[in-house]
Amino acid sequence: MPLNDPHWGRGPSEDSKQSGREDPVQNDSAQPPQNTEQPEKENRGERRSDPKGSDLDELWNEFNKTIQGLLNGGRSGQQNGARERQSFEQPEQPEEPEERPWQGGGSEPPETPGRIEERRGYPLPLGGSPVKGIIGAVVLGVLAWAASGFYIVPEGQIGVVTTFGKYTRDASAGFSWRMPWPIQDVEIVDISSVRKAEIGIYGGAQRLKEALMLTDDENIVDVQFNVQYRIKTGFAKDYLFRTRAPDESVRQAAESAMREVVGRKAMDSVLFESKQEIARDVRQIMQSMLDRYQTGIDVMSVAIQNAQPPEQVQAAFNDAVKAGQDRERQINEGQAYQNAVVPIAKGKASRLKQEAEGYKARVVETAKGDAERFSRVLAQYEQAPRVTRDRMYIDAMGEILSSTRKIFVDAGNGSNLLYLPLDKLVSGTSADAAAAVKESAAQASQAGAA
Repeated sequence: MPLNDPHWGRGPSEDSKQSGREDPVQNDSAQPPQNTEQPEKENRGERRSDPKGSDLDELWNEFNKTIQGLLNGGRSGQQNGARERQSFEQPEQPEEPEERPWQGGGSEPPETPGRIEERRGYPLPLGGSPVKGIIGAVVLGVLAWAASGFYIVPEGQIGVVTTFGKYTRDASAGFSWRMPWPIQDVEIVDISSVRKAEIGIYGGAQRLKEALMLTDDENIVDVQFNVQYRIKTGFAKDYLFRTRAPDESVRQAAESAMREVVGRKAMDSVLFESKQEIARDVRQIMQSMLDRYQTGIDVMSVAIQNAQPPEQVQAAFNDAVKAGQDRERQINEGQAYQNAVVPIAKGKASRLKQEAEGYKARVVETAKGDAERFSRVLAQYEQAPRVTRDRMYIDAMGEILSSTRKIFVDAGNGSNLLYLPLDKLVSGTSADAAAAVKESAAQASQAGAA
């Protein structure tokens, strides 16, 4: 179809309105200008009743009409009003034979937009005009581009909006809009979930490189631990833009802090004694390092899962541990024996000390009593020496004879042979003397205690 065709971009209804008659192909009889819209209505009715039409074609037709009305609503209204006024003002003129430009070239008319609309039964998109089609496509593209700026931020997350790659603002949870790409872009960051980094855990590609550490006493230990962290509220932009790989920064900071703390501890302290203290110190050092890097990360906890010597020396270390356990067991047994024996020895020593103190007091008091008694006897002896001497003799003999067995021999019997059982007499005398000594000692101890 040539581009200079006068029917290009116009349907038969428009040609009939401008010329005051209908398309000769459609109807040979002339109609008044007032009824130019009737063929279109009839065509619409035929389109609805056409069984070959599809729902998709109808939807596309309605969509094209809507876009055409939006783009050319005002202008087409003015043109239709002017045409109606012209049709009422001008009197009817006799119908003139319509020129047919195709008669010289062929028997069939060329394919014009009007004939295409007539054959299909519905108007072409945007009136068949390529300019209108381009404008409609541009408008649709602009609308789609503007609609791409809508986004949704889930609960517990935050959106970081950038303008040409530069931070602009934070978007809270909900439905929001930003300038479409490439002017603005949004990055969704999860700030509520807790993240976890594992260092030295079995299965990692660099497990030994991360886990083996040197202690203060120049021993090597295998430390496996994990770190729990999350993004601070309001610091999502630091998490995205301050460091290139913030999660990897957490791993490196954790490994560096653990090496620093383990390097200040002895091997036994790392393996058995100070795990909680080491984890607390590592967390503080990590947080200080990440704050200096401005990563926007909050370290929540550090947990040491396992600390052991390297696998190559595990057997020797187990023997050393067993020997240490035996040493501890023997030390504990010695302490238990000490706790059982020492109190008994202390009690016995205290009793002996108290007995010695009692003996001391008894002897001293006895000596004082004897000295006082001797002083009194001396005073009586000076007054009556003979009487005092006889009295002392009688008292001494009475005390001696009271605790001995006595044998009386009748000297006037006149017998020359006298038999005395000296062995029995001596044994009986010794027993009586010992009993007397014990009794006197008991009386003396009671007197000293009083």
